[in-house]
Amino acid sequence: MFTTVRYFVKTSLVFLVIGILTGLLMSFSKYISQNGYTQELISAHTHIILVGSVMMMIMGVALWFFPRAEKDDKKYNPDLILVTYWMMTISTAMRFIMQIIGAYYYIAWVNVAIVVFSSFQVLAMILFFFSMWGRIRAVGSQYREAKGEKF
Repeated sequence: MFTTVRYFVKTSLVFLVIGILTGLLMSFSKYISQNGYTQELISAHTHIILVGSVMMMIMGVALWFFPRAEKDDKKYNPDLILVTYWMMTISTAMRFIMQIIGAYYYIAWVNVAIVVFSSFQVLAMILFFFSMWGRIRAVGSQYREAKGEKF
C-alpha cells in the first residue's frame, strides 16, 4: 500500500471516529441532558461519516486496487490525486467545523463557508474520478468472459 492510499484510508478512519464521537455527543444531548440537537448537528454527523469516512475510504481503496494506469494514459496524474486528497481532507474538516459552529450560533459567513467547502468536496471527487477513469478497465477478465466464464 503506497503513501497516498494510506493517507486516504487513515484519514477516513479519523473522520469515522470524529463522526462516532459526534453521534455520542448527540445521544448525550438528547437522552441525558435532554437539550436535543439541531438539524445542523445531524448534517455534520452524517456528512463526516458518509463523505469524510466512507467516500474517502472508497477513494483510497480504488486507488490501491484498480489496475495501474497504462503508459499512454494522459488523465491519470499521481500529483492530482494527492491534490484531491488534500482538497477532500481540508474541505471535509472545515465543512464539519462550520456545521458544528452553525449548530450553536447563527453567523452568516458560516453558511457561505459551508457551501464553499461543499463545492471543494464535489470538485475534489470529480477531479479524482476523472484522473482514475483510465484505470477502470478489464485486466484479463475480458478473455475469461469471452471463453464463457461467469463471475
